[in-house]
Amino acid sequence: MFKKILIANRGEIACRVIKTARRMGIRTVAVYSEADAGARHVRLADEAVCIGAAPPRESYLVVDKIIAAALATGAQAIHPGYGFLSENEDFAQACAKNGIVFIGPPVYALRAMGSKSEAKKLMEKAGVPLTPGYHGDNQDPEFLRQQADGIGYPVLIKAAAGGGGKGMRAVDRSEDFLDALASCKREAASSFGDQHVLIEKYLQRPRHIEFQVFGDSHGNCVYLFERDCSVQRRHQKVLEEAPAPNMTPARRAAMGKAAVDAARAVGYVGAGTVEFIVPQGTVDEKAAQDGSFYFMEMNTRLQVEHPVTEMITGLDLVEWQLKVGAGETLPLQQEQLVIRGHALEARIYAEDPDKGFLPSIGRLIHLAPPTETLHVRVDTGVEQDDEISPHYDPMIAKLIVWDESREQALARMLQALADYRVVGVSNNIGFLSRVVACPAFAQADLDTGLIERERAFLFPEAAEPPAEAWLVAALAELIRDQQYAAAEATASSDPHSPWHARDGWRLNGTARREIRLRAGETEKVVNAGYAGESFTLEFEGCMTTAAGRFTGSSELRVDLGGRRINVTVVSANEKRHVFIDGLSFIFARIDPLFHAGSGIGAEGGLTAPMPGKVIALIAAVGARVEKGAPLLILEAMKMEHTITAPAAGTVKAFCFSVGEQVSDGAELVEFGVDKK
Repeated sequence: MFKKILIANRGEIACRVIKTARRMGIRTVAVYSEADAGARHVRLADEAVCIGAAPPRESYLVVDKIIAAALATGAQAIHPGYGFLSENEDFAQACAKNGIVFIGPPVYALRAMGSKSEAKKLMEKAGVPLTPGYHGDNQDPEFLRQQADGIGYPVLIKAAAGGGGKGMRAVDRSEDFLDALASCKREAASSFGDQHVLIEKYLQRPRHIEFQVFGDSHGNCVYLFERDCSVQRRHQKVLEEAPAPNMTPARRAAMGKAAVDAARAVGYVGAGTVEFIVPQGTVDEKAAQDGSFYFMEMNTRLQVEHPVTEMITGLDLVEWQLKVGAGETLPLQQEQLVIRGHALEARIYAEDPDKGFLPSIGRLIHLAPPTETLHVRVDTGVEQDDEISPHYDPMIAKLIVWDESREQALARMLQALADYRVVGVSNNIGFLSRVVACPAFAQADLDTGLIERERAFLFPEAAEPPAEAWLVAALAELIRDQQYAAAEATASSDPHSPWHARDGWRLNGTARREIRLRAGETEKVVNAGYAGESFTLEFEGCMTTAAGRFTGSSELRVDLGGRRINVTVVSANEKRHVFIDGLSFIFARIDPLFHAGSGIGAEGGLTAPMPGKVIALIAAVGARVEKGAPLLILEAMKMEHTITAPAAGTVKAFCFSVGEQVSDGAELVEFGVDKK
């Protein structure tokens, strides 16, 4: 077995590999960019080497720098994680050339499966069923449109070297094809350095079911069952589970055999995933004889969602990778592998679901994941006070739960999401809770369009916080005021002076205070009176006794009219983040002495939602456009974001040219709204 390995990655997967390596007594070397100097994976590793500036093309994607770090530290092997160089055959060749073991498949397997189009040609020869489409080398835009017209719309354009939903677009009409193709090629070139695309028939309501395969250098190959990854946004997985709901033993055996056949066709070694598209309805008992499933692609690496497979098999797939990489045989054969229970994984992202899942960046002011148990697991690459950077994927963590049945696992996930606390960046925790609670998901009515077809449930109108949330926010202010007064007294020259007391005492009565709060556009007042160790709170005509104490910096034990609850209240500048009954609300403390300005006028500009690069100006200066018309395209976090007109009006000027970098909040467009 190896004594020292280098991990050519960052974030949660680097931390995940370090965890297993440490348990196995293997020393680890981390690599990091200048932006990641204080990152969690750097703190956890035994050694760490800086490999360049923040952009991946200057650090994590530079083969020579990573090889040099491995040689300098005496690492015997390199674990590539996923993303970055994990499926790069040049990287694998460089490892071999320098006598370093690449903990992944052999170069010939990477070459065979590295291009989606080449992989499909190979699978076609091996008899694995394929989705109708064009997988050839001719990349002329007009030729590709003709192919799409022949396949029939809707079609899916996919980057041949892609993954993670990047360089992928669904197209419904021939007239939209060329614009979508250009966008895919730009995104593919930026993310993978390869503009090659393929065209496939876009199946209506398909399920995305993938099989975990594992091979060794002694000719053994097994499948470790399946994962259902149908819940997706922007063609990126959001919530995965294992095993796939309603999967019959016959269908599992047929798809598992096809997955192993695909792996054997390229002499596969290590962990890999064979992904299939399954037309809706073909995994239930009634349709078990149909046999419809189509090879989509093979990922020649560990997948983000591998923990759900670990939870239902009781195995450590990273341990298997290390053993196979060291030349050992697979620890188990197919007949020894069994499924136990059900597992789900939710990807916790710094993003705003209500704004098209726009990534969010910033400091994690407060980060409190649920407690890890035999039923709950959290894989993360960040801790409280870490930054979510604009340079990399905005994942905060993976939340994984397990229980004896799917129904019980769903309940576990809802509770774990309710216990998750994130402040400092927008996040998708509330959205994930709605997905798990969605009747269609709960009933396993799954397909890749679930989020779109269930929009009414998943994107409800913003609800006003309940009365309890307003009361808790006000109570927290009162208690913190008292804590601040006590701290001031202790630090003063006369700590026992009565002037430090803020207990509401008055000679001829009890003082009352107004706590003015705002949630969204709604502003309300809580009137507070002092009653010894507690308070009387008047809100919207109702009087309530309230008491509480902080048990930590943000955890608050509250008694509201005899009802005792544990809540979290996090103060961040003027905002108060209240977590109560599994929900979260944001309040602003209003200073009545502050006079606001006159507001936003009809004339103005559009600002950048995050740092990025302008890659296309779509509208013409001086042109009149309708509301929602695309104005420019901003590339940020490896994805394209289209800036659209907020109303009908005129484009007066662009503030940046194509290729220029912009900062968060920078004015992008001078825009004049039509006069009514």
